[in-house]
Amino acid sequence: MLPWLAESPVQFPPVTDALDDPDGLLAAGGGLTPAWLVSAYRRGIFPWYNDDQPILWWSPGTRMVLPPEEIRVRRSLAKRLRNGGFTVSADRAFDRVIEACAAPRDTQADTWITAEMCAAYRELHRHGIAHSVEVWHQGALVGGLYGVALGPLFFGESMFSVAPDASKVALVHLARAMAAGRGRLIDCQMHTPHLESLGARGIARREFIDYLDTHLTGHDDAAPMTPTWSFDTLGDESQ
Repeated sequence: MLPWLAESPVQFPPVTDALDDPDGLLAAGGGLTPAWLVSAYRRGIFPWYNDDQPILWWSPGTRMVLPPEEIRVRRSLAKRLRNGGFTVSADRAFDRVIEACAAPRDTQADTWITAEMCAAYRELHRHGIAHSVEVWHQGALVGGLYGVALGPLFFGESMFSVAPDASKVALVHLARAMAAGRGRLIDCQMHTPHLESLGARGIARREFIDYLDTHLTGHDDAAPMTPTWSFDTLGDESQ
């Protein structure tokens, strides 16, 4: 039976208890406070649920990850980076990015980024834990992504694009900033062809957890680690 988590204390079952079907479902309940979310990411867990469900926590058996130095920039994307007329910034429009990510897509009728989730990640942003990358064209916000930064890792949550390749431009800039500043891994959570085309690959959950244990050693859930790279390198960078 799926464990039900009380709102206090913040405590997760071992990720090895996650179900095989559906892959990675670990527990329900708990909360979406900064303490809950930071503790979850530290342990290789993330929330994912719809409006008609309780909070559900996941740790899939295969984790999609992207080492920043392995970002794949194909010829067409390289041309877009050079000649697309984009400007890239960081943390300039977090609320607008998460709202755009939460908006219904043509391929889906609803979204897992509920109002409750939006409020939770806005609070993480106020604490300096959640960050956004924005892509602008002629003053309009045309793409971006947001996620959680802990030490040398970035845990990606969602991205959006209303101009060709704009979300890819955001990810390339994030990866390059991380590679230049001792960032080690972008967690993409689950497989998508879009992410695979950019160089992301799957690793076993045990390998991912070992990676977290190695690079977040001594991490205090109540005092999240400052990113090892600077988001300032993303600011006002015209391409």
